[in-house]
Amino acid sequence: MGTDTDGADGDPVTPCPRSVGRDPGSLPFSPWKHVLQASAALAAGMGVGRFVYTPILPLMHAQAGLSAGAGANLATANYVGYLAGALAGTVAPRLVRSSAVLRGSLLALVASLAGMALTRSAVVWLLLRLGAGAVSAMIFVIAASSLLSHLREHPAHLPGWAFGGVGTGIALSGLLVLVLRTAGTWRSAWWASAALALLLTLVAWSLRPEAAVGPGPTAPAPERRSSGPRTHRWFNALFVSYTLEGIGYIIAGTFLVAAINQTLPGSIGSGAWVLVGLAAIPSSALWAGLGRRWSRPDLLLAALVVQAVGIALPALAGGVAAALISAVLFGATFIGVSTLALGTGAHLRFPRAVGLLTAGYSVGQILGPLVATPLLHHGYHRALLLAAAVVLAAALAAFLLRVGFPHTLPDTATDRPGARPTAPGARAAGRGSSFRAGA
Repeated sequence: MGTDTDGADGDPVTPCPRSVGRDPGSLPFSPWKHVLQASAALAAGMGVGRFVYTPILPLMHAQAGLSAGAGANLATANYVGYLAGALAGTVAPRLVRSSAVLRGSLLALVASLAGMALTRSAVVWLLLRLGAGAVSAMIFVIAASSLLSHLREHPAHLPGWAFGGVGTGIALSGLLVLVLRTAGTWRSAWWASAALALLLTLVAWSLRPEAAVGPGPTAPAPERRSSGPRTHRWFNALFVSYTLEGIGYIIAGTFLVAAINQTLPGSIGSGAWVLVGLAAIPSSALWAGLGRRWSRPDLLLAALVVQAVGIALPALAGGVAAALISAVLFGATFIGVSTLALGTGAHLRFPRAVGLLTAGYSVGQILGPLVATPLLHHGYHRALLLAAAVVLAAALAAFLLRVGFPHTLPDTATDRPGARPTAPGARAAGRGSSFRAGA
């Protein structure tokens, strides 16, 4: 087993779990190269595979005869597939540690994007978006786990910039659709998205998944429950808030471009989506930096209020400025909310907190397009107002979360069977772990 090289900031790094499974003759670990590869995987799986549908949707309405209701159904199918993929990664951890699964998922994603251009069948489209959702989730889980494993001993901002790959994918795919609005069709938009995903796949091809954890000393079974404080009250408020966020954010994430296009030229809607991606790129690292000065519940409340304002703007105030400001506010918060909410759940040490929160958020994403569908007969503005109201309700739950919140909890690491002592870089891993299957 080789010795790890120095960290990105020049600090000496002792051998750590990220070197497990590395061949003795392999090249020295490069953290920024790993960030680039993981960012490319997230850009392909999430930014393109999951979110390119948003700027293409208006083109499919205008050129492919897709109705508003059918468009909502395709979005729901994608979110159902995403939930299934995330659950598969949780139930079968070996999938998360497999390079073959990562590469197969990336190639399947490219095929699903290209397949959208080969048919006009709503049923086939539904199946393709369902499959794209499943492999997108698998790509996300593998990339996130890889980041948390291999960057455990490196500065916390590195995983933050890697997760900005989601925004990079949104911006690049949005820019492609913006160009193709005048130079191509809905079919060429899907072909171009597949080509972009293939290019990102090549960059991410050599990404090292999370290394298998070797057998270690097993702690004796606990004879009593942890003596830590009961945190049910705060977790319940957090669960309600995050589930409502899943409903509200996904309505905007699906229909924002179409809503802007109702009253403004199509190029403005596509341009706004590019801004969403650009704002999302640094958002994770920035929210992590703010966390050094303010508590997660305070930041969660602020992010939700800002997001609600951004979602409502195109419906309440017409014009280009409102559309672009909306895009920036939405892009700057939707990844940050996931980071803050899941990080708060991990802090509360509620049993299976991250899994429960992810499940609630995923179910909310499935429900979002369904509850918005009846409003689409009157255009998309009412759907955005509904989304903003739901996110404000999430902010209210976050406000209740702040009341008496236990900012410090006793260390109960030794109360959990098989738990390991906190490593010097575990703080970074703990923050980053909130991303796992959560976006």
